[in-house]
Amino acid sequence: MMRLKIYKAALCCSLLCFLSTAALAQSTNRAQLISEIDSLHSQLKAKEAELLSPSEEDKTAFADFLKQPETGLIRLLPREKFKGKLSIRGDGTFYSFAQLSQEYGHGSDIGLEKEKLRVGFAGVSYGFLLMLGDVPLEDVDLETAGVPFLSNYVAPSTMHAATEEKRRKIEGVQANGLTYRGEIPAVVKKTYIVRSIEYRSSDTLVAFRIVRQDTDGSLIILWKMLKKFPVPQLID
Repeated sequence: MMRLKIYKAALCCSLLCFLSTAALAQSTNRAQLISEIDSLHSQLKAKEAELLSPSEEDKTAFADFLKQPETGLIRLLPREKFKGKLSIRGDGTFYSFAQLSQEYGHGSDIGLEKEKLRVGFAGVSYGFLLMLGDVPLEDVDLETAGVPFLSNYVAPSTMHAATEEKRRKIEGVQANGLTYRGEIPAVVKKTYIVRSIEYRSSDTLVAFRIVRQDTDGSLIILWKMLKKFPVPQLID
């Protein structure tokens, strides 16, 4: 009987040691998995940043221009090709000139889809695009033909008026013999202007030029800020 009790006690002790060791091993394995996942996230972010960045050749080619304040060089990915492939929200197919961010939801001012540039996305936020043609970006200012209309345009402050303006940008707005739209073809070696009105976020007027298209369909865009307006608000 005594031997049986000793045997049972030893068995219980062995079992407890086994369970304790197994639990410790499981805890260690999970901690290792979490560490590996964190490392993979960091690697993914680094790879995405590399994918979204213009090439070093592009940066060198426009280095003098980029020394000016409120200028930039970006890469826009085509939405139809990269949707759902990146961890960044919007998949690198949007850009905010005000926030200097490609993550959708931060007042995105421009997007690329099916070889077309777009402006005006969430809610009643909207805007207008105009192709200026093969005009050097350095020469574009607030007096350039086609720019004054967007520079002097006053964003509405009521929900109803903003909704109507967003509808109008689809049809196109006529002014001084030009048509301003919310979506136009993206053409390499052409210069554009965009007025992007993001309620409660930003209101900007930007000139930009598509300097080239990469093999994956992405566009390399050189830009400069022409004017910043007070952040638009809605009173109803």
